[in-house]
Amino acid sequence: MTAQTYLDGRITIDPDICNGKPSLRGKRITVQTVLEFLSAGDSAAEILEQYPSLEAEDIRACLRFAAELMDRRYDVVQLA
Repeated sequence: MTAQTYLDGRITIDPDICNGKPSLRGKRITVQTVLEFLSAGDSAAEILEQYPSLEAEDIRACLRFAAELMDRRYDVVQLA
């Protein structure tokens, strides 16, 4: 599988980076990491200070990526 990009290349999914988890611009910073910082109450400015290679648009792309995932239909299936 080759790398895939979303949101103008801000989000990448590459099986060779972070075990294929969505990451930011091919860096080893996952969307999940950014979302966890935000959910813990960290501000975008604090995240950018912690990760100087990121840009404010990267954080917005994480939120948009998560929102687009939630816009999909999900079926709950009982296993076992």
